[in-house]
Amino acid sequence: MKIGLIYTSTTPELIGLVEEEVKKQVGEAELYSLQDPSILAETREAGYVTPGAAARLVAMYMKAVCEGCDAILNLCSSVGEAADSVQTTAAYIGVPIVRVDEEMCREAVRRGKRIGVMATLPTTLEPTRNTIRRMSRECGRAVELTDCLVEGAFGLNQEEFRQRMAESAGTIADSVDVIVFAQGSMAYCEQYISDLYQKTVLSSPRFGAAELRKALRKKGVLQ
Repeated sequence: MKIGLIYTSTTPELIGLVEEEVKKQVGEAELYSLQDPSILAETREAGYVTPGAAARLVAMYMKAVCEGCDAILNLCSSVGEAADSVQTTAAYIGVPIVRVDEEMCREAVRRGKRIGVMATLPTTLEPTRNTIRRMSRECGRAVELTDCLVEGAFGLNQEEFRQRMAESAGTIADSVDVIVFAQGSMAYCEQYISDLYQKTVLSSPRFGAAELRKALRKKGVLQ
């Protein structure tokens, strides 16, 4: 069994956590990672997923397919809607493309009406908000969304990042029921923020890995 992991930005924390969660869910598998930081850089600069960035992302999906991957896990929420756009193709070629954040957004809707969305990049907020709204329609539950942009956190070391996250989460904690981390790279702060503010905090890698397992079972390559 071979899993394609598609990154547009990486940190050692994110890679380690994703690989740990995937192995926990699917057992022994070959992990085939592809990275193209220019996709996120171009998206950040333009403020949206440009045609060129989307094309390079899709090319990574197709490379993973050509390399024999049984399923693909898309690990960037900023380009999540680009992943949505190729689901018909994924179904046709028989290689599911799983969004790391979709089930997390569904779980947030199940957990509470007032949802805070934390991100270090503005380009990640809107795709995550859109996914939560789509999940709210599917679940038949109205939600209220509160944005929390963690200014200046992108690229900080782990301790500085944790502190910046705590400060930013404190600005919304009293007004929300659930806090969603829009970026997988935030995941190592999940328990810390939850304990600090006594709130439900959700991050995407564990949800994405669980959905990957479901996709592989549905395909019949995993028992």
